[in-house]
Amino acid sequence: MRLESSEISLLGGRDENQDRVSTAVAEHAALLIVADGMGGHADGAKAAQVTQQVISEAFWHTPLPLFDPLGFLHLALGRAHEEVVALGRQLPLEQRPRATCAVCLVQQGASWWAHVGDSRIYHLRGAAVLARSRDHSHVELLLREGLISAEQAHSHPMRNYVECCLGGDPILPEMSLGRRRVLAPNDVLMVCTDGLWGSLKDEEIAAELGPAGALRAKLSTLGERAVKRAGAASDNTSAAALRWLGT
Repeated sequence: MRLESSEISLLGGRDENQDRVSTAVAEHAALLIVADGMGGHADGAKAAQVTQQVISEAFWHTPLPLFDPLGFLHLALGRAHEEVVALGRQLPLEQRPRATCAVCLVQQGASWWAHVGDSRIYHLRGAAVLARSRDHSHVELLLREGLISAEQAHSHPMRNYVECCLGGDPILPEMSLGRRRVLAPNDVLMVCTDGLWGSLKDEEIAAELGPAGALRAKLSTLGERAVKRAGAASDNTSAAALRWLGT
């Protein structure tokens, strides 16, 4: 595989960075992971760290390329959920550590996605969003039902209300698994926390990252723009991106 990859993780206006991000690149597969420890819950950073470690270790301990990509993603997220639940087993339910997560697997000229919560995956081609994941949130539901517009969703007061996550309740959360998506040369895939997409429109993200150019510089520019626009209340802002160059 030929590809270019980069990561960012910015503190923003917070006292602690509770995001975790990583890129794993092997000879026959690559994996982008981002996890966001949920604010207001105990040990959000630890929840994100455990999530990232469990999924990354599963990738490195599985023969590559993966025989069953969607099965791998489902099991890896399930294991991560169990480990985050275990972190807070002695705490009241409302205080237990929790995290959102987005994962993108690339192999054999295609990508597969999985996510829980409002960490996102983007597939960009040129200066356009070819596809993106849909958040597990109340606002995303209103948008899908046609009850609000994309513009209203961007400024909705409940836009950060997440309906499912890893950790907390032992019951396996809802997770979205994306079908196989064939990649074209120069396509860009990105996983990111809400600190990045929350201050930017999808069109801005595509215009910056999609066209040719050094991915590291483009991702840094995008992250810094998101933090600056959100101001003093800016969230941790993290992302991992990959430009597919072909086999």
